[in-house]
Amino acid sequence: MTQPLRTRRTHSEAFKQSLIEACGEPGASVAGVALANGINANQLRRWMRERGIEPPELSCLPLRVAASEPMGGFVPVQLSPSVDPPIRVELRKGTAVVTVDWPASSAAACGAWLREWLG
Repeated sequence: MTQPLRTRRTHSEAFKQSLIEACGEPGASVAGVALANGINANQLRRWMRERGIEPPELSCLPLRVAASEPMGGFVPVQLSPSVDPPIRVELRKGTAVVTVDWPASSAAACGAWLREWLG
């Protein structure tokens, strides 16, 4: 029985540096850069740590807030009355056909009835 040889991927220093630089771009994440380049995010973080570079944290990302008006209190919203369409089940057993309309609001009861009926 022959053991398969385990091979490690090797990456050039230029490749590593380009990924590390990409992580410094505004809005870039270490995980996103790693995923886009087919490597594990932990590997990319290790390369950064080995070079004395601290991976960016999510809290350091720029936050843009567009507030043209101050935030107010309750704002009423007009909702249209929702139509609760029924659950329609068509059961066929032999030559018999039974159609059942069940209110969607009691879907759990419909499921229990159907499980019991199908046995």
